[in-house]
Amino acid sequence: MQETSSIHRNDYHHFHPIATRWMDNDVFGHVNNVTYYSYFDTAVNRYLIEQGGFEFQNTPIVGYVVHSSCDYRSSIAFPDTLEIGIKVKKLGNSSVTYGLAVFKKGNAEAAAVGSFVHVFVNRMNNKAVPIPSPIRTALQKLMG
Repeated sequence: MQETSSIHRNDYHHFHPIATRWMDNDVFGHVNNVTYYSYFDTAVNRYLIEQGGFEFQNTPIVGYVVHSSCDYRSSIAFPDTLEIGIKVKKLGNSSVTYGLAVFKKGNAEAAAVGSFVHVFVNRMNNKAVPIPSPIRTALQKLMG
């Protein structure tokens, strides 16, 4: 089912540029569906690193993706330059639900919309923990 409420650029609060690569295209001449999830993951984690001080290699707390989805609206292909829109749809104690969109650079309507849920856990025991304060602050900036 397509998410129609968040297909416009102005529905998102942060944008991360992504350059498509030759290898992103599949035999049908467009970016393969699984690659969109990589774009989402890259954009969100880059935001958490740059805005929330997330140190993924050295921290005892990590974010696991426990759910993801993507609705495809129009085709993209190498050599398109993309902008991944990010917003926070729901912020809980230990989890966050992101709204995400793939835009061709400068386009107002999304080529794809999706979401994923991060649950923050203790790396040693895989138990859910509260979202660390600097990351929570960064995530609050993405709420509409």
